[in-house]
Amino acid sequence: MISKSSNTKLDKEVADLLLSIGAVTFRFDPPYTFTSGLKSPIYLDNRMIMSYPEVREKIVAAYIQILLTHIRVENVNVLSGTATAAIPQTAWIAEKLNLPMVYVRPKTKEHGKEKQIEGTFPKGSKVVIIEDHISTGASSITNARVIRSEGGKAEYCIATTTYETKASIKNFRKGKIKLIALTTGKHIVNEAEKRKMLTTKEAKLVHDWLKDPVSWYKKHYG
Repeated sequence: MISKSSNTKLDKEVADLLLSIGAVTFRFDPPYTFTSGLKSPIYLDNRMIMSYPEVREKIVAAYIQILLTHIRVENVNVLSGTATAAIPQTAWIAEKLNLPMVYVRPKTKEHGKEKQIEGTFPKGSKVVIIEDHISTGASSITNARVIRSEGGKAEYCIATTTYETKASIKNFRKGKIKLIALTTGKHIVNEAEKRKMLTTKEAKLVHDWLKDPVSWYKKHYG
């Protein structure tokens, strides 16, 4: 179940902020290679937000706007960050709203108390998942699954960015989680073209990748 912010102005503002600090870059010859082996003309690093206080403040304000508009803060008891990328965002938002936070690891620790979740919350708590970026959505689904296994209610996930891939849409629907993103890959590419960071031809190549990341390289590079 996927929902965008439904706020075109916010979509564009966040996309512009990310581009302004170099959190998004493009490369075509050769394209980037991800750890999975997937080839991509776009590389997104939202961790860059940490290093720019003014941008960080605006991104946090955007998260809070989404919480107030789409979920309502009285319906949120706890924020759960997905480790490690979303921990900073979760901490900043939790501090602003005076909310408890936890974070969820990709897998259980192999030492100490062997926990997968750090922090605690009462059973029955309404927990909102905070995510850095959505590619397939697998890490967010894991976060929600762990929260639910500890007695929490996880119905919403808010992310800085999403590529709106078919895999992520399928995973969130299956996981019964509503995703709300501050901005999307499409808006980022459109803003990059406006900034003359991409030619029209290059923008089309990136839009094609967003539609079908798996087949993109073979289609355009043989």
